[in-house]
Amino acid sequence: MALAGLPLDEREMVLDLIAQIHERMLTPDKIRAWDRDEVFPEDVIRELLSPRIGLQLLFIPEEYGGMGGGARDVAAVSEALARICLGVGTAFLAIHLGTDPILVGATPEQKEKWLGKLATGEAIVAYAATEPEAGSNLASLKTTATPVEDGEGRIIGYRITGNKQFISNGGYADFLTVLAQTPQGPSFFIVEKGTPGFVPGKPEEKHGIRASNTAALSFAEVFVPAENLVGGVPGQGMVQANKVFGYTRLMVAAFGLGAAAAALEKAIAYAHERVQFGSPLIEKQGYTHKLLLPYVVKLAAARAYIEEVALRLDSGETDLEVEGSVAKLFTTEVGNACADAAIQALGGYGYIREYDVEKIKRDVKILTIYEGTSEIQQLIISTFRWRSSVQSKGAFYEDMARRLDEIASVRSDLKAEVLAATVRLLNRLFAEAHRTKATRQQHVMFRLADLASLAETGAALVTKAAAQEGRPTPEQEYLVLCSRVNAAYVAQQTHSIATEILYGAGFWDQAQAAEVLASSGLDLITAMSGLVADLDAMRLLIAGPGFAPLLRV
Repeated sequence: MALAGLPLDEREMVLDLIAQIHERMLTPDKIRAWDRDEVFPEDVIRELLSPRIGLQLLFIPEEYGGMGGGARDVAAVSEALARICLGVGTAFLAIHLGTDPILVGATPEQKEKWLGKLATGEAIVAYAATEPEAGSNLASLKTTATPVEDGEGRIIGYRITGNKQFISNGGYADFLTVLAQTPQGPSFFIVEKGTPGFVPGKPEEKHGIRASNTAALSFAEVFVPAENLVGGVPGQGMVQANKVFGYTRLMVAAFGLGAAAAALEKAIAYAHERVQFGSPLIEKQGYTHKLLLPYVVKLAAARAYIEEVALRLDSGETDLEVEGSVAKLFTTEVGNACADAAIQALGGYGYIREYDVEKIKRDVKILTIYEGTSEIQQLIISTFRWRSSVQSKGAFYEDMARRLDEIASVRSDLKAEVLAATVRLLNRLFAEAHRTKATRQQHVMFRLADLASLAETGAALVTKAAAQEGRPTPEQEYLVLCSRVNAAYVAQQTHSIATEILYGAGFWDQAQAAEVLASSGLDLITAMSGLVADLDAMRLLIAGPGFAPLLRV
């Protein structure tokens, strides 16, 4: 089956275009001013959509005037925009998100009309689902869409009444996809700017992503014609929303990767220049091994997983909501911690606006909140991975462990056997939690979700490193070191989480807990062996002047 998306050379052309946009339109001074003054750069966003640039064409199918980009392409562009400014990136992704219900659920006529408007650069779009009292729980929808009938009893439209909260682009959108409750269930409607009864609220004053617009929206008996019901059949809204969660949450993960990588690159560059006690900070273990290298490694694992899931999407897989949640949970939490470490790495300069890392930290925090909080992702991951593990009688994770065993049999340098052991321990913990009904404890389930995100991203990194023998030597060495160091970190965290669950939850006595821990074969001595030497070797790799490309391998 042919992969969806652009040829690699065309994707590189789009990324080159973004680099030019950065140099010409998204300069550091402009971005800092927008952040300082809390300005939504509408003229810049509209220029990005104009026929001269047409960045939105990336995610519009070719038959509707777009380029037909795939998940790998949109992830790469999302990462690139987040490296520049997460506020601007949010405005762009919100346009994509606003069109998603149309892309997956609209009639051909609706696609022709509304995607056509977007393709020609006529429209900023918004996605209006979140409500003041519902947050990430779309099932608690209170906005209503009441059918309006003509004299013969035919539905000619709907009147929408309710409120939406935290809507990106909400104050500037030319049209929105609005989720509302019909008698048949939740449904998406297309609402145009200026429709009587539709009133955008004032922009929210935000901690970060201040260059994006976030607004509350009010709908008071807003009449929408029947042809604006997405798909033409009411009650399909949740199906349409769930179809794209795996995709959209993967793009938020790509945001986390891009923003964190930007902060990390600034911290590494500073470490090359800053001399203390007679030598640059990049030569000091206490600096690099604490503030830089753990994030180099974790972002490499995040990148490997994002690439893996994006490839699966482009291969035609559709039911990847859990994988989107894993990517978002892991990458955004790592990204938030990485940006915090970058401030610490720059010392006093990190706290000053001019050096940008404090802005990145303020911006990246939202990624653990919007498109479903980290806690929502933990709930999704633990619930669905528990079901997969039990329904497959353990085969879901055992198959993953066996693939890692196969890598370990031919590549002893990657510590693949350590990841295999962590996956088996996770599998056993799900089985034990199911047997003892420990799944009723939300804390246990959340910690299992954390462990799943560590194991699955770690497995992706090992798999990627094993498949890269054709790369240039520095890149191979980099991936091998990332795999080894990450395996040590994952084993350490896995043991900690497993111990917390087994000894802390009260469902197992000490003998039972010890037996579960031992059953996977996870050996911390093997896992931690050579860790400091590997970190030293990695420090030497990023101590060179060409370190930045390695972080993007």
